[in-house]
Amino acid sequence: MNLRLPFLAAALGLLNICPAAAAEPASVTASDLATQLSARQQDGAALVRVKLEVKDAAGAMKTALQLQIKSRATRAGTDLVYQVLWPKERKGEAVLLRKSGSRTATGTLFTPPDTTRPLDAAQMKDALFGSDLSYEDVIENFFAWDQQTLGGTEVVDRVPCQILESKPGKGERSAYASVRTWVDLRRLVPLRVEKYGASGKLVRRIDTTRVANDDNGRPIPANLTVRGPRGDTVTDLDGSKIKHGVTYTDDDFSPEKLRDATTPRAAPE
Repeated sequence: MNLRLPFLAAALGLLNICPAAAAEPASVTASDLATQLSARQQDGAALVRVKLEVKDAAGAMKTALQLQIKSRATRAGTDLVYQVLWPKERKGEAVLLRKSGSRTATGTLFTPPDTTRPLDAAQMKDALFGSDLSYEDVIENFFAWDQQTLGGTEVVDRVPCQILESKPGKGERSAYASVRTWVDLRRLVPLRVEKYGASGKLVRRIDTTRVANDDNGRPIPANLTVRGPRGDTVTDLDGSKIKHGVTYTDDDFSPEKLRDATTPRAAPE
């Protein structure tokens, strides 16, 4: 998903479309579907609270974090800041991610009290706070790639879905060679995303386990389960708390601001 996921969308990755825009399977085209999904990720400024849990193969808890995500996404580009709010011993850890058009994403890591270091292109494949998501997963918008095709239909959790296949075009760099998304066309919510490497091997799978309405009344993937290349862990995310219309400045998405985990003010109604 740009995981920005719509709530990570914000993140983490998944999207939401207004129900009125839903299309019948017989009439939908790959280009139109991808365009709508991409546009809904460009939802302006948002603030998201996410609970992230990493468990081992036996279900034992390895990591539990409460995260705050500041997101600013437009057609021009996406800025994201992920910050740890809890537990106390990890509070303040943060990562800044930025991407403009087809350019390679950039990033900065902050470790309290005062350690800041850049992320290079190779490190964008590294795990986000030790989870089964990479930095690239939460900033990349594969629905904006040039190559979009329909890959048939399939039922996911008793819901008929249209499969959308996305591939990066010339000049578009990604760790993935292709992405397949199972979209519930009635609600226009992705119920599953699978990402494949150049060899055709499945690298990462993201399943929507709960759909809820956001603060604007639109259905979004509220809970996600992520399985990554390690194979011995699984990551669960609960990100249903999202607020749109917050006010940000460019300074909020600067490396210097990573030391500050305060909540931005809401826009006036």
